[in-house]
Amino acid sequence: MHRKHFLKTLAATGIPLAAGGLPFIGTALAQGPAAPRVPDSVFQLVVAIADNWNSSRARLLPFSRPHARAPWQPAWPGARPVMLGKAGLAWGNGAIPVPHGQPGIPSKRERDQRAPAGLFKIGTLYGYDPASLPGLRIPSHRVTTRDCWVDDPTLPSYNRHILVDPGNPPPWYEKQKMRLGDFAYEFLLEIRHNSDPPFPGHGSAIFFHIRRGPDKPSHGCTTMARPDLVNLIRWLDARANPHYVLLPRAAYAALGGSWGLPPAF
Repeated sequence: MHRKHFLKTLAATGIPLAAGGLPFIGTALAQGPAAPRVPDSVFQLVVAIADNWNSSRARLLPFSRPHARAPWQPAWPGARPVMLGKAGLAWGNGAIPVPHGQPGIPSKRERDQRAPAGLFKIGTLYGYDPASLPGLRIPSHRVTTRDCWVDDPTLPSYNRHILVDPGNPPPWYEKQKMRLGDFAYEFLLEIRHNSDPPFPGHGSAIFFHIRRGPDKPSHGCTTMARPDLVNLIRWLDARANPHYVLLPRAAYAALGGSWGLPPAF
């Protein structure tokens, strides 16, 4: 790659450059044995690539591998369209450190309407009736009137699933309850952004869920057509330690090799 084009690609990721245009050692692009990458224990990887940081659309394709040194193989014959946050993407808090605080590249914050970019573990499936999908290989939880997900940074259970007594609910119950009777929330597949541990105000309640329409962006979740979401849920296997990576295309091109990602599609 021509040096000028290479530096332009690096700048698009938000990774700081040292004198002479080389990336700082210790950033997410660092090379060598200590370079961060997809953990060897991950055998299922859901990949979504957006056009740029302000895009509310992406293409999603799941991959798998039989062991850590094997090449990633697509699980579906083609990528599926997904919707992201209305305002685009922002660096999130996930399984690989990312370059927060770079000019022109936002970091995920509560109610910024951006989807978190980075690598994230996929957690529990919450649903109105997860038993309607027999044979699940991931943890699941049936959502009732007791279930809440806290998105208020001032509360001690911020970005956590908790159970309450609906007969004697806390004052914030109506704003935090999960069972809303909304078709879009029939299934909520947890994307563990800002979870281990959660930092107040850095964003909460990030899931895969059903889209409200092919042109309707979310507030930060990754949404898709119901058949695609159901296929994804059925494919996932907790024994394969599934993770999700979401990046703009330029960042994917710059980080894919060091992170050990599949080829861009």
